[in-house]
Amino acid sequence: MLLDRPIGSHTKTSGGLAKAALPYVDAAGSETLQVYVSNSRGWALPPGDPKQDTLFRDGIGERGLPAYIHASLLVNLGSPTEMTVERSIATLAHALDRGRAIGAAAVVYHAGSSVDPEHDAKAMHQLREALLPLLDDAAARGLPKLLVEPSAGGGRSLASKVQDLGPYLAAVEQHPWMGVCFDTCHAWAAGHDLATPGGMTATLDTLIDTIGADRLMLIHANDSKDECGSTRDRHETIGKGRIGEAAFAELMTHPAVAAVPVIVETPSVEHEGHAADIALLKSLR
Repeated sequence: MLLDRPIGSHTKTSGGLAKAALPYVDAAGSETLQVYVSNSRGWALPPGDPKQDTLFRDGIGERGLPAYIHASLLVNLGSPTEMTVERSIATLAHALDRGRAIGAAAVVYHAGSSVDPEHDAKAMHQLREALLPLLDDAAARGLPKLLVEPSAGGGRSLASKVQDLGPYLAAVEQHPWMGVCFDTCHAWAAGHDLATPGGMTATLDTLIDTIGADRLMLIHANDSKDECGSTRDRHETIGKGRIGEAAFAELMTHPAVAAVPVIVETPSVEHEGHAADIALLKSLR
């Protein structure tokens, strides 16, 4: 049975998926985890090591840890550059296949941007044409789900405010294999005032009103170094940034977050920073 609001972190994999990640989650006190399966800022699509995949899959199974993949940060299905779109599709397809191999529940990717105002209208159609075959294939083959993560805003983003997810999901016909990842730092940067008392609660309420109760499948819990509405995505230790600890107490007790895994992507030296943030969120749960 899934823990109520399991908490973990983005987890290192250099040196071998199981060899690096499993000791990390043990040391950090993680109840869930997120990993990259390719370079976070590159297009190379490594095949993975079958032995490490098996050890990882068995290791998270023994520990009862739901696992998630974060796709490359270069993915942009709304780009006016055809090569970028093709590489983005290939990257997501690779991540979905790798997800099945390692036992991941879902693949997270950023919502993307049209880049150029003249490309705005075409970008959502392009998004639909790219995502529907991926989602249909993933559903038919029992691959992990795809989770769209709204961006920090700016740069002609296809979804940054939580309300933007309405048109975004409509573009893919509310596909049942599409879920949502809510990132607190992104929402703050996009202009949602989470720090005002009741602000996190109101934003989550609006999110659920927009997407429905069952589509929120992952939380990225990150404080921010910057002001609300800055469109800057600079993460800070929980409670040490501009959002503040009280907002995360609202997050961890909101009914919409019940049973939704929570991942911290905060600054950390080895596992120690993540361990502290995980422990703090557990105390607020």
